[in-house]
Amino acid sequence: MNRIKFYAASFLWIGFVSIAQAADGDDSKDYFNPLINGAPSLTIAPDTRGSSLGDVGAATEADVFSQYWNPAKYAFAYSKGGFGLSYTPWLKKIIDDIDLVYLAGYYKIGDSDRQAIGVSLHYFSTGKIDVSHPGEAAFYGVSPYDVSLDLSYSLKLSEKFAGAVAFRYFYSDPGQIGEGYNPASAFSADIAGYYHNYLMLGESECLLGLGFNISNMGSKISYNKGNSTAFLPANLKVGGSLLVPLDKQSNTLSFNLDANKYLFPAPPDMGAVSTEEKLQALHDYYAISSLSGIFKSFEEARISLSFGLEYAYDNRFFVRGGYFYEHPDNGNRQFFSTGVGFKLNAFQLDAAYLISTVPHNPLDQTLRLSLSFDIDGLKNWIK
Repeated sequence: MNRIKFYAASFLWIGFVSIAQAADGDDSKDYFNPLINGAPSLTIAPDTRGSSLGDVGAATEADVFSQYWNPAKYAFAYSKGGFGLSYTPWLKKIIDDIDLVYLAGYYKIGDSDRQAIGVSLHYFSTGKIDVSHPGEAAFYGVSPYDVSLDLSYSLKLSEKFAGAVAFRYFYSDPGQIGEGYNPASAFSADIAGYYHNYLMLGESECLLGLGFNISNMGSKISYNKGNSTAFLPANLKVGGSLLVPLDKQSNTLSFNLDANKYLFPAPPDMGAVSTEEKLQALHDYYAISSLSGIFKSFEEARISLSFGLEYAYDNRFFVRGGYFYEHPDNGNRQFFSTGVGFKLNAFQLDAAYLISTVPHNPLDQTLRLSLSFDIDGLKNWIK
């Protein structure tokens, strides 16, 4: 693909106007049309397990990568702590040097097994891109990237419910693309809760999980010194999970469902209106505060759904599958996902693969890999 043309698409992806991949024709089902926000890399599911379940994670059992989905789950983690690394070659169908690297970990503090802290680092790079200014023949390279650092604290408020807060610093550097464009940064916070309880269904003792995470509530972001601003991808995620034993031995099956409500308003319609009306509409849109944007978002029915199944044998071998649906007007991400995992006492290796169900989706055939370590398992292994 032409590097100059791709640069424009890449900058729109990490900037506040986002990417738009259109297909031939006018059928809305035949294109990929992401919503506009100021930090779209924060919306990419970074870990393998949640991705292989159709981007589900609000109420699944706790793991190392719960920081992204619902940090309140850390309080119910079985191990004292853990850490992991996840790698995703992103937009592989377009170009081969866009990468997402995610580091996450948690640790139970105190002796009561009621508190945990979590930390994560999210790094998204578009690689090196050759660009030139208008009217100039000389090319030079830029390397745009996004990075965010998260810190969370979770606490069991009862034997069945935990709450959590997370704080995030986000920094985005589009590279030296020209006068007027600068690196941007923003702060945001998450509020999450998780309900965890065993119940009897017939003769089977099942695990019920319910969770929510209100994420990326914070300041707006600007790449041009405040001349225009964009919302962070604030989101309300709610979900449920039911883990059912298939026998009295080692086979279990979990059913998982998440719903997502975007908490930032859509940009104004730039249809058949005059230039003056467009400028006024954009001015009014940029003037909306983050808090007002959350309330205004409830005037719009923008909800995505995801469903996932996970089969586990002896809590060591896992087979997963899921489906994600987003309305064509809201982004048109529609895909199946699948994955496998293998766990030993000290570490776990997972892989996931995305298969788009709509044409011309640059996310199709996305592969993710994760490697995580259990602190208790490492201690036993060292002994």
